[in-house]
Amino acid sequence: MKYNIALVLALGLSANAFADSYSIDPKHTYPVFEVSHLGFSTQRGRFDKVSGKVVLDPAAGTGSIDVTIDTNSIDMGFEEWNEHMRDAKFFNTKQFPTMTFKADKIGYVDGKPYSAAGTLTLLGVSKPVTLTISRVNCGIHPMLRKEMCGADVSTTLKRSDFGMSAYVPAVGDEIRINIAIEAYKD
Repeated sequence: MKYNIALVLALGLSANAFADSYSIDPKHTYPVFEVSHLGFSTQRGRFDKVSGKVVLDPAAGTGSIDVTIDTNSIDMGFEEWNEHMRDAKFFNTKQFPTMTFKADKIGYVDGKPYSAAGTLTLLGVSKPVTLTISRVNCGIHPMLRKEMCGADVSTTLKRSDFGMSAYVPAVGDEIRINIAIEAYKD
């Protein structure tokens, strides 16, 4: 019986041996969002503090993403607008200082991830969200000589689905999100 338990443990460990874990580079990972402002223009904001892990196993067709965004790090271009976006009508950063995205379903084409299905939690509301992943490139960073991967990630969602409905429809309900992500292999 001990032999069978040891064999099962060994097989379980070897099944995960091909997964690569990456830590997000907070200096080169920026979620940017776009929203219609009164129908006159598309306004953009970004979050400057992001952390998390990405695990990829193309051979098994599996992986995971676990990302945390500091909502207080919102940058709309000037401080007065940042404070407005931090208040209870929008990101309510006093009550919800972070938002998270967790995915455990990664889609691959030709060994490269192209989608991540998971859960976005914003303002205490969790909803399914699928990210589109493009321009995936892995290799050795030319200056730091560390293995890394980078990609462009995007999705569209309705902010009202998460309880952020201030000024809809004047301020758009549909939010486009684009994320430049870089992560170093652990």
